[in-house]
Amino acid sequence: MRLMFQTIVAAVFAMMVYSCKPVKLSVAEEKQRIGEYYEAAEMYRKLYSKTKPKDRDLRAYIAYRMGLCNRKINNPARAVSAYISAYKSNYPDSLLLLHLAETYHRSGRYDEAVKYYDRYLALAPDDVRAVKGRQGCDLAVELREHPTPYQVRRQDIMNSPYGDFSPMLTGEKYDKLYFSSSRAKKVPKDSVSAITGQLTNNLWFAEKDENNVWKKPLLIEDALNTAFDEGTPSFSVDGNTMYYTYCSSDQYSSRPSEIYCSTRSGAAWSAGKRISLIADSVTNIAHPAVSPDGKYLYFVSDVGGFGGKDIYRTRIKGSDDFGGIENLGESINTAGDEMFPYVRDSVTIYFSSDGHPGLGGLDIFKASLDSLGVWHVENMGMPLNSSSDDFGITFEGKREKGFFSSNRNDVRGYDHIYSFERPVVTIFIEGYISDADETPLDSAVVRIVGRDGLNEKALAKIDGSYKIELERDISYVMMASAPGFLNQNIELKTDPDERNETYYVDFYLLPLMKPNVVDNIFYEYDKADLLPESKTALDELIKILNDNPNITIELGAHTDRVGSDRYNENLAQRRAQSVVDYLISAGIPADRLTAKGYGKSVPQTVNKKIAEEYDFMHEGDVLTEEFVLALTPEQQSIANGYNRRTEFIVTGTKYRLF
Repeated sequence: MRLMFQTIVAAVFAMMVYSCKPVKLSVAEEKQRIGEYYEAAEMYRKLYSKTKPKDRDLRAYIAYRMGLCNRKINNPARAVSAYISAYKSNYPDSLLLLHLAETYHRSGRYDEAVKYYDRYLALAPDDVRAVKGRQGCDLAVELREHPTPYQVRRQDIMNSPYGDFSPMLTGEKYDKLYFSSSRAKKVPKDSVSAITGQLTNNLWFAEKDENNVWKKPLLIEDALNTAFDEGTPSFSVDGNTMYYTYCSSDQYSSRPSEIYCSTRSGAAWSAGKRISLIADSVTNIAHPAVSPDGKYLYFVSDVGGFGGKDIYRTRIKGSDDFGGIENLGESINTAGDEMFPYVRDSVTIYFSSDGHPGLGGLDIFKASLDSLGVWHVENMGMPLNSSSDDFGITFEGKREKGFFSSNRNDVRGYDHIYSFERPVVTIFIEGYISDADETPLDSAVVRIVGRDGLNEKALAKIDGSYKIELERDISYVMMASAPGFLNQNIELKTDPDERNETYYVDFYLLPLMKPNVVDNIFYEYDKADLLPESKTALDELIKILNDNPNITIELGAHTDRVGSDRYNENLAQRRAQSVVDYLISAGIPADRLTAKGYGKSVPQTVNKKIAEEYDFMHEGDVLTEEFVLALTPEQQSIANGYNRRTEFIVTGTKYRLF
């Protein structure tokens, strides 16, 4: 809860006390100064209602401060109302325009926010807060139109009518969830924080039952919890040390927020002990996060840096021994607040910020470290983020699943725990591997290599089928092969959209030891000139040669029975040479190719595929002149067409192999 980072003081009063006492402006101002925003907002509200309209300047001043306080306690509706009152009364501070823009931004009213950002930027064009805010409004519209696949659900089992936030998963199976809550516990129910209007926060936990279902949360009854604020827990690798934020309203404490640690003995947590990270006693330190390797403790502080609250880290040397502090740099930290870090791995950090462009309030961001040591920050988008505060994310190990907290859809600004999960996207490629007659090849193998590092081999099943799982938005190269057959390659680029998809690719492998007809090669009538419509088939032949770079082939051209043997052989030779010349022009070495004109000397043998298409021909029939003349004129035309063909046969398999 971001307000835990503000100044905590001892005074906790029921608001009814003020209903029977005169309210003084000086008292309200002091409440605001020391961070008691909830009480200050209530006092300003009463003062404003009692101030006469003719006292325009005073009403503007009170309304402006009332807006500031309501922003601090996450009540944007009241903040906007107060700021508008100040604006109508001509409050002279130009920052009013910025605050109005920011508050509309937090309310998701981006058109109104842009209007006031632009008015403020006209006066202060270099104010980075307004520049980033204006960018955030444009980004918000884009993110709203293109939500991510994450599924977000409010977790009623975890939540109460009060504030619940900063969940943290732990345990070997991530079956324990710790979080902060201001629900009723050790302090009297009528005691509220002068800062937030809520009870102080303690640490609670929930566990899963034997059916993997979360049980109702329980208060940690150990000495760990006190009458003051505890929150944002994080754990050592072994789970036996808890680091957490402690905010004391103790009159003897001058530091508003600190990091404490507690150790577990058996099932009990010890009383917290302050850890020493910064020498002075007035700097805020909060939101601890232990790296997965246990080497670093990340935290938030306003010790200096780039403005607002920044994220730092320190080396963990021992249970109470830490190295110097290191700011994570300007790629992550901004002039705004960066808070609630979560370390996923050595190169991935999640955090919340209102300084980077976002949807409003705190947004959750992901920072990735590249090989040059530079952080790249991206907004996690909707629905993880909203125009409200979204923060305190925790993951279930490597799965894109976990919890976070948000005060979305709560008119009081109270935080609640939400679950999130990114549905698993499954992408497959499947199909069949057959020969040219569509007979399944159960001895075939498909190899696939992808830019994502995939290098997999799949054996065809008895029916020739295969199936391989892929990733989205990746380029792949696949090769199907089988003993006695030519290889066949294909390239595939999977779709970038996050949706389930299955690609279907069938392979038809050509035999090494038999002639292979190249369909759809056409010549000018009674000539050897290739027609343009032959290009597709010729280019496919080029691909076969490139897929099998060690083979040499003979290109054979055949004619029908019409004409003399010599004429047909000469015509066929010229046609075969035309195909060879085309292949050479496309880059195929000439010494891989031989042209041979057979004329009508080698009639076609009917294969299974032809026999299935025409019932007057049977598998194994040879379309000799005698066979063809016995057919009807229409059937003769069909048979002559099969005899007029261009085919290739493999003559060698060791071209430039050694």
